[in-house]
Amino acid sequence: MYQDKRKKKTGIILVVCLCILAAVCAGFVLSGSSGDLDEETVTAIRDAIRRSALQCYVVEGVYPPDIEYLQDHYGLQVNTDDYYVVYEAFASNLPPDITVIHK
Repeated sequence: MYQDKRKKKTGIILVVCLCILAAVCAGFVLSGSSGDLDEETVTAIRDAIRRSALQCYVVEGVYPPDIEYLQDHYGLQVNTDDYYVVYEAFASNLPPDITVIHK
């Protein structure tokens, strides 16, 4: 009987250790995936701004002077609470430089 209790106790300890290990691994996976999600969101915002600017160029023959023009005339929506957006237009016939950074 003494051996049965010892095996049972060892089994319980093993299960608890495996659960802790699984929780730690899950934490690492989830923390790493949030960084990937931020990069994907930044890329999506930058691509949306580029598409809107290109649409403006196709329709009007010039690139928009600023991002507010895209928001007012082309329905672009950007989350400026969480992201910095820098829109630099050189000339009306050249595509703008667009930089998006997570705050």
